[in-house]
Amino acid sequence: MNSVFIRNLIAILPLFVCANVFSQTEIKNSVLDAESFLPLESASVYVQNTTIGTITNEDGKFLLVVPNKHLKDTLVISSIGFKSYKVPVNEFDNTFDVYLEPDVASLDEVLLVAETRPKTGNDIVLRALEELTENLADSSYLQKGFLRHKERNKKEFKWLIESAITLYDPGYDTIPGEPVKINVDQVRKSYDLRDVDSLLTYTSYLRNKGIKLRSRNLNRDTIETASLVKAIKWNDNRINGLETLFHGKLNMVRNSVNPKALFDPEDILSKHMFNLDTVLVENDRKIYKIQISESFEHINLETKGVFNDGYQPKGWIYIYWDTYAIKRIEYELHAASKAQRSRSKTLFDTYLNHKLIINYKEYQDKMYLNYVYYETPKLVNVGVAEDDPRTEVDESAVNKEERYYYTVQEILFTEIITDQEQVSETLSKPWDADMFSPKPYDKAFWKNYNTLLESEEEEKLIQDLTQRYSLYKE
Repeated sequence: MNSVFIRNLIAILPLFVCANVFSQTEIKNSVLDAESFLPLESASVYVQNTTIGTITNEDGKFLLVVPNKHLKDTLVISSIGFKSYKVPVNEFDNTFDVYLEPDVASLDEVLLVAETRPKTGNDIVLRALEELTENLADSSYLQKGFLRHKERNKKEFKWLIESAITLYDPGYDTIPGEPVKINVDQVRKSYDLRDVDSLLTYTSYLRNKGIKLRSRNLNRDTIETASLVKAIKWNDNRINGLETLFHGKLNMVRNSVNPKALFDPEDILSKHMFNLDTVLVENDRKIYKIQISESFEHINLETKGVFNDGYQPKGWIYIYWDTYAIKRIEYELHAASKAQRSRSKTLFDTYLNHKLIINYKEYQDKMYLNYVYYETPKLVNVGVAEDDPRTEVDESAVNKEERYYYTVQEILFTEIITDQEQVSETLSKPWDADMFSPKPYDKAFWKNYNTLLESEEEEKLIQDLTQRYSLYKE
């Protein structure tokens, strides 16, 4: 063989090997119910014994980028109440849909075991809260994730933000008083096309500073634009800021040790009742399916500057039978008190004020956040006082499709870092949880970053929005 050819081959071989090591494989498909042929939303798709994974959208579709070093590892597709599908990553066929068969355990069989176990939904949930110190991480860690923030009225999308984030958790119940921290690493977003009632937002902003004025007593032309922009940003962070979500009551499992928590073990049954519905199976493990309903007290989220009292809960909680680890929570807060029902209907045209889904995944025998979905109505273009639910509105003059806004935030966590040196190094850098501030668009960063797939309907609406200003700028 020509010696020059051999020398050239040897020279480029390391480059080929390096490129191969860092190359990735894209797998995508749809996950369906084998009996009904309907799409399975929120099914987990992940590489076994790693933190690489995603979930399916409402069409049952998913897209996952897997580094080639994991091609021989096992890909798992699972959903609560269904038998799991497992296959080596390099044998997965993108051309065939995945069908999962239903799998349900016998409730009577599970309850009639010899050992002493809680038998009611209330007792099972209380036991799960007792076991949080065993089931949640007891040392500090980082999680990398993808955030999609959408704001829309009933007609169309008005604003879209996508962010790569890092979450720091000191460990459950290890350092009292030390909260989780969030950093926004990268951002890409569309223009803000909302019809913001800037005077109303400005009066709320002033009220937070102790200055009480009514919007009708202000003149838009006499207020600096910079002040109005600051007020709008303040309101966005107050309602939808990441610190609000992770530090507040809605982070109900992680923050159950905090005073007045939603899932405070000492007080949880005054506001919630839990009824054992059935026992399902996921990955050959039994899972309690427990219904959440109201108790004798209303729920108050105690959001500063917002009347967030007078709710009753509805939903489901899924708890592993063997470890009592909380796997998933589907949680809604509906207006229940007279004042809250009046406020909610007038300002938002709905009684559903908060919809939350929290999903956990097991990694190295501990449970970590995997997916968060949060939906809430948002006061944007209404010229009435937020803190006065008695305000009457001429409904005949209201265009409901354009007036009533709501936001959706979805977070998919794709990486868990437990190495303490890396945690300390990352923690020593500046942290900024503000996803609303502009940041330079890094096209190379987003090229191979695992994100959530939109449904076909929402993808079309997003395309309509980004045509006016591209989210993915060249």
